Amino acid sequence: MFSTAIKFRLKNELGIDVTHCSSMIALKKALRQDPGRFALAVLDLNLPDAPNCEALDHVISLGIAPLVFTGSFNEGTRDAVMAKQVIDYVVKDNPSSIQQLIVAVDRILTIGITNVLVVDSDPDSLALEAGLMMRQNFRVTCAGDGASALDILDRAGDVDIVVTDLDLSDMDGLRLLGEIRKLHGDESVRVIGLSSGADRMLAARFLRAGGDDYLQKPFLAEEFNSRVFQVAAIQKRVQALQRIAARDYLTDLYNRRFFFEAGSRLVDQAIRRGEPSCIAILDIDHFKRLNDTYGHEVGDAVLKAISTRLRTRLGARHLLARLGGEEFAILFYGLDLDAALDHCEGLRADLAGEPIDADGEPVTVTVSIGLASIASRESFDNYLNAADQFLYMAKHAGRNRVFSELSLMNALAG
Repeated sequence: MFSTAIKFRLKNELGIDVTHCSSMIALKKALRQDPGRFALAVLDLNLPDAPNCEALDHVISLGIAPLVFTGSFNEGTRDAVMAKQVIDYVVKDNPSSIQQLIVAVDRILTIGITNVLVVDSDPDSLALEAGLMMRQNFRVTCAGDGASALDILDRAGDVDIVVTDLDLSDMDGLRLLGEIRKLHGDESVRVIGLSSGADRMLAARFLRAGGDDYLQKPFLAEEFNSRVFQVAAIQKRVQALQRIAARDYLTDLYNRRFFFEAGSRLVDQAIRRGEPSCIAILDIDHFKRLNDTYGHEVGDAVLKAISTRLRTRLGARHLLARLGGEEFAILFYGLDLDAALDHCEGLRADLAGEPIDADGEPVTVTVSIGLASIASRESFDNYLNAADQFLYMAKHAGRNRVFSELSLMNALAG
């Protein structure tokens, strides 16, 4: 009854491809054929031909994440199961147990790759917390103090959750939380606090300061896992909404709003590290004439094609966005003016050298680019305005060219 109901609901509600094995023999046969195609094993501890957790041990040995669903459960069994590499367990002890299982499977599979930074100055606690996270298939990085944690956050750029003790060797957790919120905003990173202190108001102060959850040490592994899973699920939903809100509807590049928000943070990081960065504005030459001649459908096709070429050539390292209309912006991260100028000249030549196929119509397109270096801390608008001024000069000089501070210096020298 359970296997039929579970298989039906997993297929119909979650769209999951399910293989049912009613015995250890059937399990080994299914895994022998292709163990790599299974992302998760939902299994009972007691099968007719494997009554002593042999199925659990077998899937663990093959590197398949196990979720236990069993009616044979007591404190001794719980301790034995949690000592293994088990993601979670659901007990078949009430009518809602199948629903609990469906929710658990959905949570595990939809979280995807989640990057977690664990911060604790006690090596034993750090190892315990990191071990619990890795057991849940999170990608874990460890830090022994607040300064190291901030450095990792600054350099990695892809941390989803920070799990931190609030009594670190170099700063308290509230200060770390404040630095994270100041440098990375309120939504980019979720922060969970841990403490073994006796101050009952600490949790309230941490949550009021912008923390996302709090656990008192020592904690049960199940409580720790449930809290982290809940925060991770919220973070993934927020990130999905942010991705939708950050994209330009036509080109699927980042939009103007995201460019201003993310660009400002990236510039701050570059200045703190003493690394160079530059900003460019790219404008399609005579785009209005192109629209009037070929129509807006061809104009849209040109915008999409140029966006694809820019994305392919720039890769993921640099921030690319459509500001609106025929204007694009690029933040060259970690490049000085000479290197960024080479990139821009390459982009300009590539776009001019190969006609765009716009609904079967070959269209030759050129672009003008204004490029400005970022040397000191100013408002992000100032950086963009500087690039815009150079763009104006590129257009005034005849279009299909890149203009920057170097262009002015060369003109003055000539």
